[in-house]
Amino acid sequence: MSALLRRTKKKPADRVVTLVGKPGCHLCDDARAVVRAVCEETGASWEEKDITRDEELYKEYWEQIPVVLVDNEQHTFWRVDPVRLRSALLS
Repeated sequence: MSALLRRTKKKPADRVVTLVGKPGCHLCDDARAVVRAVCEETGASWEEKDITRDEELYKEYWEQIPVVLVDNEQHTFWRVDPVRLRSALLS
């Protein structure tokens, strides 16, 4: 099989989870707790971005917050399923 067709598996420690949200959002608070717990468990790093401070994020995601990205690809929005996030980080 060609090296281009093979998918290399990343270690969780090499993955980055981004939580896109805004202050005062109760769903964002819930998502933050899930993201933090799963990332601590798997060793993945995570960051948080405020949609009110980034025009591009606002244009892209304003109807979906909180949004969770894994390695800059949209993983989910509104509610974060810890089992699904853990699975994405470990695959």
